[in-house]
Amino acid sequence: MEDSAPSNKLDFVHDAVLLEETVAAVLGVKSLPKQKDGDQNGLNISGIYVDATFGRGGHSRLLLSQLADDATLIVFDKDPTAISVAQELASKDSRVHVVHDSFATLTDSLAAMGISEVDGLMADLGISSPQIDDGSRGFSFMRDGAVDMRMDTSRGQSVAEWLEQVDDETLANVLYEFGEERHSRRIARAIKQMDSYESTLELAEVIKEAHPNWQRGKHPATQSFQAMRIFINNELGDVDDFLAQSIAILKSGGQLAVISFHSLEDRRIKQFLQRHSKGQYPEDENLPMPPNRPRYFSKPKRVGPSKAETSQNPRARSAWLRMATRTDTEYQQTAAP
Repeated sequence: MEDSAPSNKLDFVHDAVLLEETVAAVLGVKSLPKQKDGDQNGLNISGIYVDATFGRGGHSRLLLSQLADDATLIVFDKDPTAISVAQELASKDSRVHVVHDSFATLTDSLAAMGISEVDGLMADLGISSPQIDDGSRGFSFMRDGAVDMRMDTSRGQSVAEWLEQVDDETLANVLYEFGEERHSRRIARAIKQMDSYESTLELAEVIKEAHPNWQRGKHPATQSFQAMRIFINNELGDVDDFLAQSIAILKSGGQLAVISFHSLEDRRIKQFLQRHSKGQYPEDENLPMPPNRPRYFSKPKRVGPSKAETSQNPRARSAWLRMATRTDTEYQQTAAP
């Protein structure tokens, strides 16, 4: 792509990762029917489904092609530009309903629509290609722009505003916890010595100069930018809230399908599904007679991208799709998180 932004921000391209695998998982089928030339017939499945991270709608559009006319699809996103794309889709397809908010509001947002349970939930976590490729959003250390990094530019504090206020120690802790950056303290000191935080390229250059050990093939600012983005958007907290709410909102037999792109997210999803599929919780480990915990999900499965997909879309290389089926166990509000 060119470094300069196109005139219409909706023109940024996003290749949905693990597209067919995710849609098949959320529908509870092994695979989607092969489309023949001119044949648009899908599975024609009814029900209520949620795309918790609409993005540019790749997963949603494929899911809609498999749903019946009486089905409902609720789509969430923080990003105002993504919401504009979603609203355009909703204007053409009455099955689509749009929520401009984090998926952490899942239960409350659905309750406001009169929905207490759904047949399937899917989420594609992390940052989208359009957000990275649009330098003005501040996510990229390869394109210049304001040091913003907010998913939702209509609310909240930008990274630049936060950097003006934060102390060295807190910044170092954020870089270490959310970016797994081993040289966090050295980098934090260098960042806090900057005169201003107006340019992503300037910030990246300061991090580059402060970083003592560059990993081959990886920009030295990668982990620091990731950490600041995750922190300012409360990404991991939102993931935890979303996963916890999925138990109560999924009906028996409903499907959960979540794509992650880095270990911090994937570890959370893995541990969540392990706990709630085995009924085993850390707080029970030292008890002589652990209590019987409910098992809310079937044995989870994990799928990665094919070689063909990673060859076509290198950003898919780190993606993992984890999926599980909601069991018929009644949800208990007092259950361990």
